[in-house]
Amino acid sequence: MQLTYKLAHELIATLDQIWEECFHNQEKAPYPYAEWERKRQNVKERLRRLPEYVERAAAMVHVIKDPRGQHSSVPVSKRVLLLIFKRLIQKSNRGMETLFVLFLPLFGFQKSYKFVERLYSDTEVRIVLHNLFILLVREEGVSGNVAGDGTGYAITIGQHYREDPKKYGKKYVHVFFMIDIDTGLYVGYGYSPTSEKDAFNKAIEVMKEIGTDIHSVRLDKYYSSRKVIRLFGKSVTMYLIPKKNVASFGAQWSPIFQKILLDPVAFLSEYFMRNLCETGHSVDKNNFGSRIRQELDERRDTETMCIGVLHNLFAVRVKPSIGD
Repeated sequence: MQLTYKLAHELIATLDQIWEECFHNQEKAPYPYAEWERKRQNVKERLRRLPEYVERAAAMVHVIKDPRGQHSSVPVSKRVLLLIFKRLIQKSNRGMETLFVLFLPLFGFQKSYKFVERLYSDTEVRIVLHNLFILLVREEGVSGNVAGDGTGYAITIGQHYREDPKKYGKKYVHVFFMIDIDTGLYVGYGYSPTSEKDAFNKAIEVMKEIGTDIHSVRLDKYYSSRKVIRLFGKSVTMYLIPKKNVASFGAQWSPIFQKILLDPVAFLSEYFMRNLCETGHSVDKNNFGSRIRQELDERRDTETMCIGVLHNLFAVRVKPSIGD
C-alpha cells in the first residue's frame, strides 16, 4: 500500500467516525466480580511473601561501606518495608515518627522523622526498591502487550491534577508508567520534574532492563511520532493514532495504517486498551495518595518507585472481551 497524505487523513477521519458509532456510547458487559474476587487471592499471596521478596531484592546488592562515619543499624530490608508502608498509609515523616510507638513490635525500632526523610536518599534503599520492582514483574510474568500514559502528582496541598487545566510549573511533577494489559502490572516507571516525555524515556529504560519481550505498544497521540515508532523497532506492533495536524508521514507509519485499513474496529479496540493506564493512575492515587511530599528530585523518584511497587502488589486484572 502506498501511503499518501490524503489517504492517511481519510483513515484518521474514518477512525473518528467509527469511535462515535461503535465506542462512544457503548454499553459495557457486566463486570465479572466472581473472577475478580478469585484473583484477589493473588494479592494476599504477594503481601504474605513481601518480606521474602524484599530479602531477595536486597541479596542482589553488594555494598562496600566506607569504614568512616556512622552507618544505619537498621537492616536495609526493614528500611525498604518502612518506606512502602509509609506510602501505603499516606503519612508524613513526622506522622511516621509518632506511629513508631504503635508499630514497635512490627519494625523493632524507633527513629525520628529525620531518619524517615533520609531513607528517600539512601542509595542502598533505592537500589533495593528498584530490584523489588523488577523482581515482582519477573515473578508474576507478563504478556509483553503494553500501554503507557503519564500523569501528574501534586506537590502542594489543595491541587488536583484532573481539575487543574494548567498541568505544569511548580504545582505538579510528571510520572509515567508502562502497564502490561493482560496482567495489569506496571513494567516500567519514570519520574521527571520537567516533562512527561522525559519520564516516558526513563520508563522505557526500566522496561528494557526487565528484559520482557515486547509484542505490542499503545500510546496516546502525544507520542505519535516516527521517533517513538523507531524506538520500539519493526518487530513490535504499534497502536498509535497520529495527530490531526501532522505535516507528513514516513515509512514507519505504513504498517500502522495497514492495520487500520484491514480492520479499523479491531485497531481501535486495541488502541483504547491504553485506558487501562488511566484507570491504574486513578486507583493508585485513590489508594496510595495523589501527592508527592518530597522536595528533592531524588526523593521524588524514590516515591515513584514506591507507587510502582505498591501498584504491582495490589494489582488485580480481569481482562474484558475486546470491544467491552
